Amino acid sequence: MSRTNVAPTILELCDVLGTSRRKLQYCFQETLGINPTSYLRTVRLNAVHRELSDATEEVAVQDIASDWGFMHLSRFANDYKTLFSELPSETLRCKQM
Repeated sequence: MSRTNVAPTILELCDVLGTSRRKLQYCFQETLGINPTSYLRTVRLNAVHRELSDATEEVAVQDIASDWGFMHLSRFANDYKTLFSELPSETLRCKQM
């Protein structure tokens, strides 16, 4: 997990923590009430939101999204809107005004 701008994968978390996938699942569910995959997706969505909010130059939403592992842009946009109540392009547009 030497990458600093990418959320770890489930397998990387298991390796670092020395635990099984099932144990990780149980711990996340018990502690946070969500599964590890949902948690990591939320971490990545928040990272995209920060980058779009902090953009100081012309950037493309899809470039930032793909940098954070979102390959299905329509699913990404839907998840983003659910979490932040706006489309990623609206976050970027507000920052550039």
